[in-house]
Amino acid sequence: MGYAETFGSLLEAIAEEADAIAMRYFRAEELRIDRKGDGTAVTEADRSVEEMARARVAASGLALDVLGEEMGGGDAQSASTSGCARMIIDPIDGTEEFSRGIPTFGTLMGIELNGEIVAGMASAPGLRSRWWAYRGEGAYRNGKRIHVSSVDELSRAMIFTTGTGPKKDPAMRAKLRLLSDMARNGRSIGGFWQHMLVAEGATEVAVDLTSQPWDLAPLGIIVEEAGGRSTNLRGERTIYSGQLVSTNGKIHDQVLKILE
Repeated sequence: MGYAETFGSLLEAIAEEADAIAMRYFRAEELRIDRKGDGTAVTEADRSVEEMARARVAASGLALDVLGEEMGGGDAQSASTSGCARMIIDPIDGTEEFSRGIPTFGTLMGIELNGEIVAGMASAPGLRSRWWAYRGEGAYRNGKRIHVSSVDELSRAMIFTTGTGPKKDPAMRAKLRLLSDMARNGRSIGGFWQHMLVAEGATEVAVDLTSQPWDLAPLGIIVEEAGGRSTNLRGERTIYSGQLVSTNGKIHDQVLKILE
């Protein structure tokens, strides 16, 4: 049985209900926005989606642990060693955007098995889009197979990053600006969507440098199954270093060299 057969129905069911929950709160007049200890935003939508997802996992009959942004559930700094598969979920990625009425938010889910992400789904109802991939089975958006672009020179590439704001050290800000200067076009958007744009061939590079595992869990497998590469700055395939650089693969090493 393949990963799609094993996990696909569960991920689809969670995504469908998550979309419905998120859209009930999106642009609502009375949306309450709280701040967590690290200063990041959280809303009732975040909590409701994660509670629903955990309930669906518990009722699924699958031996799945759960690690979520809002309710924890194990070690968030390294791959699970429990021997069980683990769902890693960000109920609303892009809560800041969500809380401001910007549609670039989504529910992110990855299934980790023996330290490897084997299934991933990103559902963005505000963008009317859902991306998914299962290891060895290709990547899709709304049911259509997607592929990275064929651009093979950084000078012809479009790059997206999380920006050069004050949280980044001066050396990294300079590197990000250099990367943008060397590309044909550069934009700052951040979040999951920039990686999905790489996967579907709309852009060539996406750079996230300050993320948690739930922010990254499904992104790499979707990019890889679309023919690209997703690594940290050292070229390692991991969601536990806080970094993810996704490219169409053809200019990956050049991008890493600039950012090293």
